[in-house]
Amino acid sequence: MIAEILRGMATTFKHIFRKSVTVSYPEERLPLAPRYRGLHMLVVGEDGMERCVGCELCAVACPADAIYVEAAENTEQERHSRGERYAKVYKIHMLRCIFCGYCEEACPEEAIVLGKQYELASSNRDGFVYGKERLMTPLAEALKQRPDLHPDW
Repeated sequence: MIAEILRGMATTFKHIFRKSVTVSYPEERLPLAPRYRGLHMLVVGEDGMERCVGCELCAVACPADAIYVEAAENTEQERHSRGERYAKVYKIHMLRCIFCGYCEEACPEEAIVLGKQYELASSNRDGFVYGKERLMTPLAEALKQRPDLHPDW
């Protein structure tokens, strides 16, 4: 019994004299893992066209049923994407999302990607339903967070 107490005390003393690992959070941030999945981004190309073609594969792949997509047809007068359709309504319920990345893997156009931003806060539950306007991100900004994306779309 004395040996166990001495072993426990040795472990305690070993950790007492170590330098503490404290980070001043807002000013200093720890590096994220390379495969970290954060806030979703709907990528908009350099020409202003949306990458999302409204195929709804991301909504089908989502195990938490957090994504809602309503597609509409592109016309010659009003084009939103390069495809025949575009996402007229695109919503993600962030309280349901489990950040699994299945939506990103299912997207054939690399339109929805998970970035590195992790600061998600709101004062009410309705603030966690992100619409298309809030998710749209220019390609240059998306490439800063995810350099592995294909810029030549």
